[in-house]
Amino acid sequence: MTVPCVRVPTSEGEETRTALAERDLLDQTHEITVESGTLYIPVTDRTAVPTAYDVVERDAPARTTQTTPAEILGFEPSYERLGDVVILDEDDPERARRIADAIVESDLRARTVVNRASKVKGELRVREWDVLVGDSTETVHREYGYEFALDIAEVYFSPRLATERHRVISQVDAGERVVDMFAGVGPFAVPMAGRGAAVVGCDLNPAAIEYLRENARRNGVEERVTAIQGDVRDLADDYAGWADRLVMNLPHSAGEFLETAVELASEECVVHYYDIQHEDDPFGPGERAIRGAVAESDVDYEVRVETERLVRSYAPHEYNVCLDVRLTAR
Repeated sequence: MTVPCVRVPTSEGEETRTALAERDLLDQTHEITVESGTLYIPVTDRTAVPTAYDVVERDAPARTTQTTPAEILGFEPSYERLGDVVILDEDDPERARRIADAIVESDLRARTVVNRASKVKGELRVREWDVLVGDSTETVHREYGYEFALDIAEVYFSPRLATERHRVISQVDAGERVVDMFAGVGPFAVPMAGRGAAVVGCDLNPAAIEYLRENARRNGVEERVTAIQGDVRDLADDYAGWADRLVMNLPHSAGEFLETAVELASEECVVHYYDIQHEDDPFGPGERAIRGAVAESDVDYEVRVETERLVRSYAPHEYNVCLDVRLTAR
């Protein structure tokens, strides 16, 4: 089967394979082949390979020796990947240790394996981890062509929201002015800047803001991203009436910041409002809160709910939801 491969001399093979692995580009389903002193390393996405490498199409045999954690354990473990960190959510420490050992023994690429040791807590939205394998909780996550450096022990990040983030980011046009009110390490802000928007990202967490700045540089959009550490409510003096789009991804308490959101909104502004609500009325409380904040503002806005979206199940009978709401000054 013909697949894209990076072509390098065998003397550069291990260095190149490591570099591609760090970018999560290795195609683990096909074998690396060698011919006449040249190594051919299968990759998953030729467009994401750095231009310094030579990418060619080549027949590569399917890999038949890949061992999964499930084959070692005898059951399918639950885990998620964040860069080269594997995240477990096991209540039983012994079971967590068994799964971690199986991950190491398998062909799953993982530098670190951690188990959740607490819920997300505090105003900085971080959690504690039991590190079962490795010595670093820092990694680089790749999502829809962008790279995000982060340390899961210092910042909040959920890879499960990638599809939802992409949905929102895809709505952004070049020239827009965006305020990401709770920006984290930039999974909304950086790709929005990549689409040509001017983005202000705010977060209370100093570590998140440092990563946001790094990620803006890493993805070549630092000139369009302004990263501000602090309470977003303090932005109103400098950015009142500025934002064409607002991202309010703080589901448990975004409602507390709606007054600020309305102050930041321009005469035509789309608000992406995230909420946690009961299944009996998942969207009503958010819409009522937004309309209430608008009614108290100095600008007479028309409020139009454009999208009501169930993002994911959060708890029994509760959903993480998003409302895309357009505010238009009359």
